[in-house]
Amino acid sequence: MAKGWRIATLEEASMVAKGIKSLTFSLPDWEPSVPGQHYDIRLTAEDGYQAERSYSVASAPERKGVVEFGIELLENGEVSPYLFSLKPGDQVEMRGPIGGSFIWNTDMPGPLCLVGGGSGMVPLMAMLRHRQEHLADEIKKGRHAVFLASVKDQDHLLYYDELRAISAADPNFTLVITFTQSAPPNWDGFRRRIDHAMLQNVFGGIAGDMPMVYVCGPTPFAENAASNLVEVGFNPHAIRIERFGGGGTVVGPEIKEERS
Repeated sequence: MAKGWRIATLEEASMVAKGIKSLTFSLPDWEPSVPGQHYDIRLTAEDGYQAERSYSVASAPERKGVVEFGIELLENGEVSPYLFSLKPGDQVEMRGPIGGSFIWNTDMPGPLCLVGGGSGMVPLMAMLRHRQEHLADEIKKGRHAVFLASVKDQDHLLYYDELRAISAADPNFTLVITFTQSAPPNWDGFRRRIDHAMLQNVFGGIAGDMPMVYVCGPTPFAENAASNLVEVGFNPHAIRIERFGGGGTVVGPEIKEERS
């Protein structure tokens, strides 16, 4: 159960991709989140006006005492420009962790399939980081994890160095990247938006192994990916979706997140 509003203090801030900043806060009465959960952040102006937004947790629950977010700077946003301006020692109101559908941990069975678009990679990183904390057991189980990331270009690719390190350390982890606008020089991977053929290529081999599937990104991206995953052969009830930026119908349970 989420705790009430508390004062969180910014400890670290760094850019993780173009227009996306990692913010790490310390929190009184900290409790571990389940990978995939989120927090609400509330700002209050001098005249009493309040703005509140939800942000997915990027840090693993094993990182005690702090919670990390990946905040995307949105044009004309009420909250994200202020968060981008914060310096270590600054404080905001926060409550959480929140969410019980879009969650995963290593106690769950089956392979892990992740599909992230842009800043939608943030909660999926919490899952991967949690997996890394239990890597010896995951390798012993022989359980596979596949991460398909869709980004505009290399500048917009979150956590790339960390993902490469995870890939090097985990023989059962596969990282696949598709660039939708501009690929790096000599890139021999995908260069288009996610489609049925791509999902069949990346996930088709484990669709019948009862994997857990997590899709996160803007609403059109999430809906397209979820629909195509069902066509590839995934069980709709195994697909979990977190989307932001509008309404619509999705396949499987979801958490709707508003970011600005």
